[in-house]
Formats: sequence, C-alpha cells, structure tokens
Amino acid sequence: MHPPHEYGPRLSRLKGIRHGFFGRQGGVSTGLYDSLNLGKGSGDDAQAIRDNRDRVTEAMGADHLISCFQIHSADVITVTEPWNTRPKGDAMVTKQPGIALCILTADCVPVLLADEATGIIGAAHAGWKGALAGVCEATINAMEALGANREAITAAIGPAIQQASYEVGPEFRDTFVGEKEWTDRLFKPGRGDRLHFDLTGYVQTILQREGISAVDNLGLDTCTLEEAYFSNRRRNLRGEDDYGRNGSVIMLESEIL
Repeated sequence: MHPPHEYGPRLSRLKGIRHGFFGRQGGVSTGLYDSLNLGKGSGDDAQAIRDNRDRVTEAMGADHLISCFQIHSADVITVTEPWNTRPKGDAMVTKQPGIALCILTADCVPVLLADEATGIIGAAHAGWKGALAGVCEATINAMEALGANREAITAAIGPAIQQASYEVGPEFRDTFVGEKEWTDRLFKPGRGDRLHFDLTGYVQTILQREGISAVDNLGLDTCTLEEAYFSNRRRNLRGEDDYGRNGSVIMLESEIL
C-alpha cells in the first residue's frame, strides 16, 4: 500500500502530471522519525530513509526521486538528469519525464507548479528567508526559461505552519514590512509583543502577483496536525533533539512526451 498523501485540486486535473504532498504516515522509521521521514539531513537511520523514499518513488510511478540540499535561498536548479549528490538550492524545474522533484519541509511552505501545455514543472521550498529572497519568483522565471507560460501555470501550496501556530517577534515583522509594506496585513497581534504571521498567505500573494491565478492553498497546519506531519516548531516547543521531513513531490509522466 502506498503512503497516504494530499493533492491540490486544480493540479490534480492536469493531464500527464502527478503530484502528492506526503506527510509522516506510511513509512518504516521509528521514534522521532515515525514513520515516513524522507529527510537525508536528519539523524534517522540511512536505510530507513532510503526505504521511505523508495515507497514515495513507487507511489509516484517515478524512475527517480531527487531532492536538493536546501539552504533557505532563492537558488533554482534546472534538472536535466537525476543526480546522486544533492546540489545546494531550494527549488527545481524540469521538462524531463519520470524524474520526481521532491521538496522537503517541516513547517516551511512547499510549492508545486506545472504548465500542462508545455509539460514543464517546478517545486520550491519557501521558508520565510527563501520566500522573502524570492524563491517563488525565481522558480517561475526558471520555468519560463524552459518555455512555460506563467499565465498557464497552476500552483499548489502544501501543508505548512499556519498563522495561528506561527508566533514571531516584532523584529520579524519589521524585516518583512521593511521589504514589502503590503505584508503588514499578514500579521495578527498575539500575546504581549508577539505576532502571528501568515506565511502561506504571503506565498499565495506572491504567486498571484507574479501572474499565477490558479493557486490551491491546502491550509493544513504541520504544527498542530501531529499524527499527519512532521514539524520543527513543534519539536522546538517540546525540546526534542531532531525531527523528520515531509515530502512534496511532482513529476511529468513518461508517456506524455
């Protein structure tokens, strides 16, 4: 049985494109990593991670499943073939069928994108640093460089920390509002000087400002949905040593090209 995963409704309607937002269920890892931990950067057993990634590869019907060495940047990699050594970056784009692009998150925002007509896909890891640095904009530009039309791109924002769980300080707000004044509306007052930031709302607004009108935002909170998702914020609140990574995956089917 394949691990359970969520879908973006609009993205699901595209022909020749498969995707899935995988959480923590359906794998072989134990302890803090129970059970579908896909993160090679975690302290989990290496064989368990390989087994988990194999399960996702099979569920996607992929020839290869690849991830970046994520660094909270706006760096995008154009994928022409699968790799063994992960390059540093936070987004991938490709027009190669059979290669599943896998973004790893544990509260940061995963974004999957596809232009059905041209057969070009993208996947981005948008933590707050990468999102503010322009990783979503850079991913769209890289897709266009391959021949995509941004007005034809469909995007899905997967499970991530939601506003009610994302408590930040005033200096965090100042950083965003100093860069983009309109982000002030994405902060709600919390306790004392604390604020709650709508990171997925920020990502959705950026995508729409970049000309993408078809955007699904799943609205699933990785921090509160403990049985379903790994969360770094929850790990920090509990003082745990490490955490697993959720996987968000998109692929072009081989038979369409």
